[in-house]
Amino acid sequence: MFSPPPPPAEERDVHKILEAIQSDEASAGDVAALELPESYRAAFVSKDEVDMFEGLSSRDKDPRQSLHVDEVAMPELGPGEAVVAVMASAINYNTVWTSIFEPVSTFGFLERYGRLSELTRRHDLPYHVVGSDLAGVVLRTGPGVTKWKPGDRVVAHCLSVELEGPDGHNDTMLDTEQRIWGFETNFGGLADVALVKANQLMPKPEHLTWEEAASPGLVNCTAYRQLVSKNGGDMKQGDNVLIWGASGGLGGFATQYALNGGATPVCVVSNEEKEKIARSMGAELIINRSAEDYRFWNEEGTQQDPKEWKRLGARIRELTGGEDIDIVFEHPGRETFGASVFVTRKGGTITTCASTSGYMHEYDNRYLWMNLKRIISSHFANYRESWEANRLIAKGKIHPTLSRTYPLAEVGQAALDVHHNAHQGKVGVLCLAPEEGLGVRDEEMRATHLEAINRFRGV
Repeated sequence: MFSPPPPPAEERDVHKILEAIQSDEASAGDVAALELPESYRAAFVSKDEVDMFEGLSSRDKDPRQSLHVDEVAMPELGPGEAVVAVMASAINYNTVWTSIFEPVSTFGFLERYGRLSELTRRHDLPYHVVGSDLAGVVLRTGPGVTKWKPGDRVVAHCLSVELEGPDGHNDTMLDTEQRIWGFETNFGGLADVALVKANQLMPKPEHLTWEEAASPGLVNCTAYRQLVSKNGGDMKQGDNVLIWGASGGLGGFATQYALNGGATPVCVVSNEEKEKIARSMGAELIINRSAEDYRFWNEEGTQQDPKEWKRLGARIRELTGGEDIDIVFEHPGRETFGASVFVTRKGGTITTCASTSGYMHEYDNRYLWMNLKRIISSHFANYRESWEANRLIAKGKIHPTLSRTYPLAEVGQAALDVHHNAHQGKVGVLCLAPEEGLGVRDEEMRATHLEAINRFRGV
């Protein structure tokens, strides 16, 4: 009888890793004894293709052409680091930016990081393994790691810091060498294996599947800092919170945090399906901007219409019983920022963490300075904030917003969905996990929250 040739050693090693992870009998020692493959499957962009979309509009740039899935070399494990077997990951907008090489090529980030030390030089490669989320299992830890061991089931936040200078020791986001893992560093989470700093790791919520546990990561922590933390909006009970894109990746968590914290979300959505999602989370005050046809800019995109700001403000007061907005959860940027500044109450706060519709914001400064409003910049989250955000997921107080999951081989299509906003909530990616629905250890807790966990599914 014909026997097919054995698979390459790397595939056999990965298969053994997956077998150990899926076994309830594998000990920490068993996992530690597994051979690491010399190479592993990963999604990456190539340095020699950074000009491939030259002359095209952003909309026409296709991540399916630039994101490759192939074998890459296993990086050397350094002090304070961990190698993690990635069961699942997710798509964030930073992967879209990387894949279309906007606003700049991320290879500049890798080159600068590579000049920092002999250890960081590993990151400066002609390919960039992307991805800033993961759920998986620790395979190896480097010298100096005491909190985590092989076999631990983990998720990772995406803050990478060196903390050798004083700046980051009150708030690690202020470290002079602060970076976003998988965007400004290499060896990200859209792969079968990832390299992280051990202080990125957090316990996996055990009532969730691998793909559900991977999906909150970046956006959940970002929303927590931007809205809840004292470093952001410092939200309190009773606050009126205007949330743009309230059923999206970021906004879906902001809506949950507002409701969970006793605030009143005023949810801006773009269609009836997204309105239904917001209402299913418990939100009552909804503005469907498409149905109400808000046009903050003229057709040329060169001038804003203050009458539209006033119309939005009047609509908000109609919903809130005459009250203005205490905190605006801003991330669209140029398209909405003028309106956000206008509708905020005197002494209120506009928090901003992104500019997906454009970076060059324009607003009428009279409404800011004469009414003592504040604009607060917010970027991801520090380890403490990330830990608290993950803890709320693990306790079932906040839930994933996963709507769809792709296999790693189709990561380009997953990124295209996010690029064209053809999705709800978060889009997940299966890496080592052979199928959806694996990884749950607390079935009793899961049953309690199943409807909320699946809220974004199938929409």
